[in-house]
Amino acid sequence: MTDQTPQPYFPALAAFCDKYSDRAYPLVRFVVGAWMVPHGMQKLFGAFGGGGIGGTTMYMAKNGLEPAIVFAWLAILIEFFGGIAVAVGFLTRPIAFLFFVEMLIAIFVIHLPNGWFWAGRGIEYPLMWGLIALAVAIKGSGRCSIDRMIGKEV
Repeated sequence: MTDQTPQPYFPALAAFCDKYSDRAYPLVRFVVGAWMVPHGMQKLFGAFGGGGIGGTTMYMAKNGLEPAIVFAWLAILIEFFGGIAVAVGFLTRPIAFLFFVEMLIAIFVIHLPNGWFWAGRGIEYPLMWGLIALAVAIKGSGRCSIDRMIGKEV
């Protein structure tokens, strides 16, 4: 085995990948945050068919998460406000870690009895998002972030 630079599988894409590879992680971090926000909007405002604060509180209570109002507000804070923060790269590590924990709770409390596949409300989707959030929590905000602009990263 030699220590030479690996050759691309698709040489025609090499220039594109070289030019944009440093933008890939900020895109992932943005998507993780931005995709949380609509879920928070469902819980906070009742948007997109969500139940608002009242419906979210009842859902938490129905699933044994008590005090339900506290769990409802935690989910709202993490998903809506935290989603915005992660998307722009502010307090990225702690919020992404909280999202990971929220997904673990969702997996074990709600989705695990339903098996693997998301189409049957299984663990596939929350596990994927939880693990991506954990990776973001480990990596941090990276470039193109408010954390980087202010010179702080938790």
